[in-house]
Amino acid sequence: MDETSNPVAHPRKKKAPRNQTAQSQLQSALATCTKANDLPTALSLYQNALSQNLHLTPSHFNSLLYLCSSSHDPSISTVETGFQIFDRMIAASIAPSEATLTAVARLAAAKSDGDLAFRLIKENASKYGILLRLRTYGPALFAFCAKNEAEKAYEVEEEMIANGVSPEEVEISGLLKVSAEMGRGDKVYVYLQKMRNAVKCVKEETAEVIGTWFKNEAAAEVGGLSSDWNVGSVQEAVLRNGGGWHGLGWLGTGRWYVCRSRVGIDGVCGCCGERLVCVDAGKEETVRFAGSIVELAMEREAKSGFGEFKEWLDKHAEYEAVVDGANIGFYQQNFAEGRFSLSQLNTVVKELYERSQKKWPLVLLHTKRVRALMEIPSNRELIEEWRARGALYTTPTGSNDDWYWLYAAVKLKCLLVTNDEMRDHIFELLGSSFFLKWKERHQESEKGSWHIPIEGECGSEELRTWLCITRRKIDGPGEIPISLDAHLNGPIARCNQKAADCGTIVAENDIQNFSTASQLLGDKTSVVTGKRKDRSPSPPRLQ
Repeated sequence: MDETSNPVAHPRKKKAPRNQTAQSQLQSALATCTKANDLPTALSLYQNALSQNLHLTPSHFNSLLYLCSSSHDPSISTVETGFQIFDRMIAASIAPSEATLTAVARLAAAKSDGDLAFRLIKENASKYGILLRLRTYGPALFAFCAKNEAEKAYEVEEEMIANGVSPEEVEISGLLKVSAEMGRGDKVYVYLQKMRNAVKCVKEETAEVIGTWFKNEAAAEVGGLSSDWNVGSVQEAVLRNGGGWHGLGWLGTGRWYVCRSRVGIDGVCGCCGERLVCVDAGKEETVRFAGSIVELAMEREAKSGFGEFKEWLDKHAEYEAVVDGANIGFYQQNFAEGRFSLSQLNTVVKELYERSQKKWPLVLLHTKRVRALMEIPSNRELIEEWRARGALYTTPTGSNDDWYWLYAAVKLKCLLVTNDEMRDHIFELLGSSFFLKWKERHQESEKGSWHIPIEGECGSEELRTWLCITRRKIDGPGEIPISLDAHLNGPIARCNQKAADCGTIVAENDIQNFSTASQLLGDKTSVVTGKRKDRSPSPPRLQ
């Protein structure tokens, strides 16, 4: 055999990709450095590229700037090197991107220069037409907060909002903290409201910030005597806002008492005994959300079917309750012989009819379900009665009736009766912000107290820890613990015992928790509920 044909004697060398240029090789090497957070090697590659007069691309510069700005303990030399790289990038007439500005803002913040960070992002965003993101504003904002430069921090937030960027929990928490430390009670109130609107449950760090403010002497000085504010105006504001907050400013006077509590299945705080409320969305947000439902439903449903329902609902807007028929019919039917229970659904319908002064609710059922039920003579009579009364709407073949009952409840701003936890793909598509307002959230009562849920793993909402903040001191055994740092189990156990023993602590909110499907069926299980226009002054109970 010819020796040259022997692959063992003459192994072939692996060739580099034909199209890999010096620039792409450098980018590949920098990508490896980025994954390993290897700044020294990346800077060595950069210096070598400069010595060879290699043309550097935006990706090269951004990789280098990212590494310089993401160092866990950036030295002065690292920060200066980063700025030198940025200057070279601009000198080479390479337009920066949002990622570029985020990196240089972080470099400026690393040397505690919030002014430089803010100036860099504003000037370059304007010059190059760059749309900034939340992460781009963060370095300047947090640099100002760290130095208690409250007014400058507020300016950053104003710039963010003007450019369509909304702060999230960590940013709001920073603004709240600097406001508290500077004794700006007016601003603390504003950021508590923003936190309530943006976050369902606060992180532990945020809870500490909030608790620290309320234990501060400055917090005791905010507010006014009850004679200074109109109770009717406060109640009207609460109703207008959908429940759970009034937004009129601090109410009451004197020292605040802070404890950690749990909220029972009946919505009663174990610390102060006040009953929390379910929170609706405001009018403007409701309109926007209804529009979102229509847009998505028209994309994913048989357009004619949902379009016809939308037009029909515009002409029949008198309903005060909407019933998720399928969900109620199958409620607690998950046993071997379980099946759709029309009688169970009828129980809910009749109860709603009686409670609403002889007004029929709107029941949504899929046409396939209705056809099957109509095969049984006893069912046919009931369904025909519902149709005659205008109490039944059948959704068309191929449709998802979730879109229909959800849109009806939001559009009509009425009570929704369902056990659906709203966790499937439809609600993921719509986003969670609106649904947060249909469940328990931070609450500012018409008496001026606050209840704020804290994030944490818990198998049930009944086990969730809340901050209870009130100016009403409860004397006697089981007095409200005012230390935010108190151990969790002890204070909660005492608070819950206190609420159980004391019959004088009675909530008097005009807006109460909504009726649930399980309550209508005589079951005390807590489930997801909707909202309605008019609420009775006391929670409904079956006799």
